[in-house]
Amino acid sequence: MGILVLGLGESGAAMVRWCVTQGAKVSVADTRSENQLSENAKKYQQQVIDAGVSNIHLGGLSSDLLNGINLIAISPGLSPLQEPIQSFLASAAEKEIPVWSEIEFFAQALKALKDEQNYAGKVIAITGTNGKTTATSLTGLLCERAGMKVAVAGNISPAALDKLLDIEELPDVWVLELSSFQLQHTYSLDADAATVLNITQDHLDWHGDMQQYIAAKARIFGENTIAVLNRDDEAVAGMAQNLKSLRVITFGVDAPVEEDAFGIFHDTAAGGIDWLVWAEPDLEALELKTKRRRKKSDLDDEPLRLKRLMPADALRIKGRHNASNALAAIAMASSIGLPMSPLLHGLREYEGEAHRVQSVSIIDGVEYIDDSKGTNVGATLAALNGLGDAGQRAKIILIAGGEGKGQDFSPLADAVARHAKAVILIGRDAPLIKQALINTQVPLVDASALDVAVQEASKLAVSGDLILLSPACASFDMFKDYAHRAQVFIDAINELATLNGQVSA
Repeated sequence: MGILVLGLGESGAAMVRWCVTQGAKVSVADTRSENQLSENAKKYQQQVIDAGVSNIHLGGLSSDLLNGINLIAISPGLSPLQEPIQSFLASAAEKEIPVWSEIEFFAQALKALKDEQNYAGKVIAITGTNGKTTATSLTGLLCERAGMKVAVAGNISPAALDKLLDIEELPDVWVLELSSFQLQHTYSLDADAATVLNITQDHLDWHGDMQQYIAAKARIFGENTIAVLNRDDEAVAGMAQNLKSLRVITFGVDAPVEEDAFGIFHDTAAGGIDWLVWAEPDLEALELKTKRRRKKSDLDDEPLRLKRLMPADALRIKGRHNASNALAAIAMASSIGLPMSPLLHGLREYEGEAHRVQSVSIIDGVEYIDDSKGTNVGATLAALNGLGDAGQRAKIILIAGGEGKGQDFSPLADAVARHAKAVILIGRDAPLIKQALINTQVPLVDASALDVAVQEASKLAVSGDLILLSPACASFDMFKDYAHRAQVFIDAINELATLNGQVSA
């Protein structure tokens, strides 16, 4: 079989390696010329060569590349709506050449393992605009604590096919982080449990519009999948109407009102403690109701009991949005039959991922929080709403700005008005954010650089406040990547501590 792999990236190289092991005749094409390849791309190019593939075409995509090709393997970074990919795929469609993602190859590989070796590993799949990596890492940890051998892969890295190729022993559970790009050309993944954590405006240049973006996310659910849906997110909750999945479990930050749902119960009688809870049938109340029933319809509304799992404050990850991620993780892990007790131990243990609402330091009672991975409006909204105290004084000083990717920043206004004491703006699209927030009555301060922003924020903060770097933007206008942005933030905090004669805690 002739397979053309498009794109010299991690997924592209993984597909090359996999297809070679399956005996395919593989060629590779990338739209970049040799001198346009990044260092990473050159690394993957060498992996392709090491796999025994020498037919590598760089530069423009000619329809001649389709000669002798039975299947196209497309890398997730390549949008089917952007040239020259759009025209090239149109030519492939005319020749009835199918297009697969890396995850489709992975799904087909698992099916073959099941048919040939009776392999029965479980698959948990996770997508969403924000929180994917946190939920994926946490779900993997929970499954491990329940005694499972676990493989975590996908968008989180390593590539799923790389993991499958290199693994010595097949795992009991696969936990996959999947982006909308990876799902676009995936057709037969039938995970045991899957979730869409949330959907906010992002990647519209890649998908074309919001409806196409939502449709790509929904491809994560198969006919035999237990769908775990965020009932707090209108777009996600709306998916339930069209799903053909095995069953639906919901999670949210309110108290659940349906069986098997997960949520948060605010116990005012116990001093206002927030509990992570699971709704299960109240068997005692049901038995009493059965004895008293007059007709069958009396039993339609079965009584539920909210089983308290753990106090939300026992989580080490900050914010209400991370409590939501924790509920999604425990819902998925328990849905595949894992016992609750070790899962709860894992929840208490998990410390979170770098640059995702991560506490960096406390100086003079002011906490500095790194959410540099908050590269879109939805992520920053989640951080503000997650860290803000409803009904309490605004205590967050937000540092935001960068390369806005054409986003609409107006959804930030309400959360900023409720939770922000001030906003410090940096980067190329700071004027656009300022315009979106101009009517919030919250002070908006321009800063020429991130270290200056930290200094300005510290002048406004008092003990008990939070200084939150959650840019709602990409970093490439000022930094190499979001990790570089985070390091500049941390360095500025350490410098501030030194100037104050302190060691940052």
